[in-house]
Amino acid sequence: MAAGASMIPIESSSQAAMAALQASHYPPALTGLRGSHPGSYENAHSRAWTQQTDWGPTTDLEEAYDLIVVGGGLSGLSAAYFYQQEHGRDRKVLILDNHDDFGGHAKRNEHTVDGHTILGEGGSESLESPHEFGETVRNLIEDLGVDIDRFRATYDVDFYKRHNLGAVTYFNKTVFGQDKVVKHPFCDYPGFVEGLLRPTLSYEEAVQQTPLSENGKEQLLRVLRSGQHVLNLPKEELREYVRTHSYFDYLKNTLGVDDPGVLRMARHTAMDYAGSGTDVMSIRQALASGPLGSDPFAAWQDAMQEGAYQKYVNKEGGTYAVEHPFIHHFPDGNATIARSLVKKMIPDIGPGENAEEIVLSRFNYEELDKSSNSVRVRLSSTVVNVQHGGDPNSSSDVFVNYIHDNRSYRVRGEGVVMACYNMIIPHIVPGLPEDQYAALRRLSKVPLQYTTVGVTNWRAMEERGIGMAMCPGNIHQVVGMDYPVSMGGYEFTKTPDDPCILHMRSVPVGETAGAPRLEQFREARYRMLGLTFDDYEEEIREHLGGMLPTGLFDFDNDVKSITINRWAHAYSRGNPGPIGRQPFGRITIANSDAVGSSLLQSAVEQAWRAVKELG
Repeated sequence: MAAGASMIPIESSSQAAMAALQASHYPPALTGLRGSHPGSYENAHSRAWTQQTDWGPTTDLEEAYDLIVVGGGLSGLSAAYFYQQEHGRDRKVLILDNHDDFGGHAKRNEHTVDGHTILGEGGSESLESPHEFGETVRNLIEDLGVDIDRFRATYDVDFYKRHNLGAVTYFNKTVFGQDKVVKHPFCDYPGFVEGLLRPTLSYEEAVQQTPLSENGKEQLLRVLRSGQHVLNLPKEELREYVRTHSYFDYLKNTLGVDDPGVLRMARHTAMDYAGSGTDVMSIRQALASGPLGSDPFAAWQDAMQEGAYQKYVNKEGGTYAVEHPFIHHFPDGNATIARSLVKKMIPDIGPGENAEEIVLSRFNYEELDKSSNSVRVRLSSTVVNVQHGGDPNSSSDVFVNYIHDNRSYRVRGEGVVMACYNMIIPHIVPGLPEDQYAALRRLSKVPLQYTTVGVTNWRAMEERGIGMAMCPGNIHQVVGMDYPVSMGGYEFTKTPDDPCILHMRSVPVGETAGAPRLEQFREARYRMLGLTFDDYEEEIREHLGGMLPTGLFDFDNDVKSITINRWAHAYSRGNPGPIGRQPFGRITIANSDAVGSSLLQSAVEQAWRAVKELG
């Protein structure tokens, strides 16, 4: 395919393949392996890893569009929406995505438990600091009917207090020698959950309850009390210190920590805020993500010149949001934004006129790819080649080849927005300038995993007082109740006897602490994709069974469904810069990757820029 469109074998076809999906196709309700699910990544891997170009004869669908968008995540959907705003609702747009659902990481998980439909997010979860959104993002949010101030009423900030739910640490038997729950998180990660109760145990009391050795307990207490010895440094020297010194080196060489249990706790407390273990972070990077011992580090706040950490007030055992409460969650996370965009462009997809009204709307996926639509969304379609019809500087056509159901198809567009994982672009867009090719290849991505578990009740969670559990010995380093949000007719679980979703989060890391970050990403990604659903189910069985009281929790009776959202390429690491995201003829580049971000607002802003560059 890289040889050019003229070299592609063509089968004439009058049929618009994949124009309609079966009525039963409703991905949000699917359980098992989701996210980077089987069938969504194999063709892309073949293209990038082995330079495969031959998928058999290519069918030219003889479809022409004003715009083709590669990637149906938040950035791709926004690009399609902006394009029609700029050029007219009658302009024809095709969105291609390799997954069987739209939204990218903004994934909706639906669980049905005892006849109740329960919603959760499988990735992108929140509107982060929406009051700071730029004009482009604010306008889009308003167009979609999102009322930012409405979340103050929909987020039940007193839920955790009413049920006496706080942050704990679960030490599992396999790693720490016994199953033990201690009612203290030993870190600040739970501080990002608005309303979660603060620990009442002192550091000394909590440490004594851990299953660590006496030496480990002494070292853990040392970490929790640390930080004071550097506070006499002048402010500028302190700022330089936290920027240039490794957090793990600080633990090992300055505090003398060598206990494996304490180091494991430290490594696994940054979680998805940073997307890696603290073993590869500077002190400053670690502080911003709330790692082990970060409360005393709060005395270093003057060294944190900017960032989310500045918005929190610190108390012993946790940091708690005060300036901008972290409450802007839809019941299905940012999937509501993705669904709202699709609803704007394909009105017949389902009922509801604004973001809140579509929370409970069951979309009809048969509507996505109808030929009568001005915007069509074509799922399970992996793009493998994007090439101008002639000289990129003068060509008015771009041909896009994609694979669906192991068959090759081709469509044509006057312009293309690449709103996909930016690092794949050099593999599927031949002829890029060398400096742009190199800039895009420098990007890397963090693997993350978000698992949602549908359970019949949460009596065992209440008995243990668990609103969130830090779990440094398990694949899922965090387990917690969902955000307590009710809106659009959807009601969050009310009593411990009601069904609910448990959220389990995992930041897969390499086996060797301190190994280079990129090596750890590759190793963890390979291991994550190699596990079967049975592997995950067994680990979740042992995890929840060891953490929760047996008299109140029985896995076989209480767990009704498990959805494992694996994201092999989640948060961006690196920034392609202006060279990497520059237009290439009639091809422009969007996605939050283009600015090395993972935020919704970045995805939207980059979509707007890419559309404007097409003219």
